[in-house]
Amino acid sequence: MIDLYFWTTPNGYKIPLFLEEAGVAYNIVPVDISKGEQFTPGFLKISPNNRIPAIVDHAPAGGGSPISLFESGAILLYLAEKTGKFVPTDPAGRAEVLQWLFWQMGGLGPMAGQNLHFSAYAPERIPYAIERYENETARLYGVLDRRLAGREFVAGEDYSIADMAIYPWIATLERNQKRLDDFPNLKRWFDAIAARPATIRAYEKGKAINQAPTITEESKKLLFGQGAARRVA
Repeated sequence: MIDLYFWTTPNGYKIPLFLEEAGVAYNIVPVDISKGEQFTPGFLKISPNNRIPAIVDHAPAGGGSPISLFESGAILLYLAEKTGKFVPTDPAGRAEVLQWLFWQMGGLGPMAGQNLHFSAYAPERIPYAIERYENETARLYGVLDRRLAGREFVAGEDYSIADMAIYPWIATLERNQKRLDDFPNLKRWFDAIAARPATIRAYEKGKAINQAPTITEESKKLLFGQGAARRVA
């Protein structure tokens, strides 16, 4: 059994996408980041970076003590290697998947996150920041659209952890009126993944936990006002 420490963020959704596809038994432990639950001592023992998602695998391969992991990319790779699913075993195929997994972790996620922050959550509108991150997100959409020309999935013909890492960020931006119609290959890929039964199940479970996400001024302080020192309850 895997305990999944989860909230309804793009990074959070990556892990149930995998677990639902792979048919792995898991238990969701909600961590309401708008209430500061990511700073509790118990969670920090699992995720010292005070970020979701995180997991505890109570039945690691080969036995032994439970294994805890944080960082969504590391979790996806760990689960893929444990189950033997959604990452190729041949060196070339594996390299294709990993480079696009890291592309999301180092590019699309951070840039799209800043795009959302400055366009939706910043206390004041800063035109330079808004334009900067909107342009960079659009550039990355273009990269992805070109990559998907003639390919069913990001790393080729097989669905992989790279697709699972990328999809939730596109889903989040789509809800914020990013125009997928301008990127036909990306739209075709997005619609195909959205229709997968495992994707539907993952997002239904998320909605059951957090049906009406609300960002208040207090939650903004918790989410965006962190410094080097942080007192935990």
